[in-house]
Amino acid sequence: MATIHEIKAESRKDEGKGASRRLRHAAYVPAVVYGAGKAPQSIQIEHNTILLAAKHEWFFSSILDLNVDGKVEKVLVRDWQKHPFKLQMLHMDFLRVDENAVIRVNLPLHFLNQEKSSAAKTSGVVISHNLTEVEVSCLPKDLPEFIELDLGDLKPGDIVHLSQLKLPKGVEIAALSLGADHDIAVVTANTVKEEAEEAPAAEGDAAPAADKK
Repeated sequence: MATIHEIKAESRKDEGKGASRRLRHAAYVPAVVYGAGKAPQSIQIEHNTILLAAKHEWFFSSILDLNVDGKVEKVLVRDWQKHPFKLQMLHMDFLRVDENAVIRVNLPLHFLNQEKSSAAKTSGVVISHNLTEVEVSCLPKDLPEFIELDLGDLKPGDIVHLSQLKLPKGVEIAALSLGADHDIAVVTANTVKEEAEEAPAAEGDAAPAADKK
């Protein structure tokens, strides 16, 4: 199971746009936690806590310990709202996790050893990462923080599909349950044709100027 990270929060009673504005001015992020058959709960989190956590990919893809007034619940970040141009988180939604229920989470892909592959060492080959994250389904206890893809053996012309990802036990790619048509390319190593270095020569020499009479 992936490492669990704790986020400290406080319960709040004031709701509405005015209350949320006051919280933001006081350097807090208004948030809500819901799910698992329990009533939604309004909470507030120090903005610096969120800002620091949001720098790490685990914050958005891992199960968190949400500590609200000393009571800990396991949650996932389900939604968030950022300021359009300021470095500010405006609101967050957390989903309670039922340890016996399958969850679906977008996990980041980590690409390993690409620089060692023959594709990377071949002139004219462009390696494209078509996906940077993948949605998986699993029980909470089986959720990893990320999926690794070793590209050390990647050759020119190779295509790596979703079905070729190596997953931990109990983890499945959500899209593959929809059929073979959803087994899309994750990485491609395509050879780009070099453009002609010189324009084709003009047919024949330029006609000589007419003789003056």
